[in-house]
Amino acid sequence: MGSDVIDPLELLSNKNQREPRFLSSVYNPLVAALSGFGLAAFLNWGFRRPIFSGIQKHIGFAIAGGIIGKYIDEKRDEYLATRDAILRHYVELHPEDFPPIPRKKYADVLERWVPIR
Repeated sequence: MGSDVIDPLELLSNKNQREPRFLSSVYNPLVAALSGFGLAAFLNWGFRRPIFSGIQKHIGFAIAGGIIGKYIDEKRDEYLATRDAILRHYVELHPEDFPPIPRKKYADVLERWVPIR
């Protein structure tokens, strides 16, 4: 299982313990592309045109949305990596503020349950 003490730096490091989800790499660009397509349909509706007329506009907005979604996803990953590096560095510089955490069992945390009838 592991040791009885958790090191705080272990909590901030990935060490390939988490696998990326199935659609995590394409979720944000896909949602942004669908939003772009929906925006083109909404504009057509607002100008009282058939919703799917000017399909080139729908394709263009979907591509632009996908590119914007990919850019936002990359910037978010960069921000989170920077934040984690700053937190990890702070914990390394101030170990006295982050003592090792002893593991607890459910039996230590939960109170005994007694049904009232």
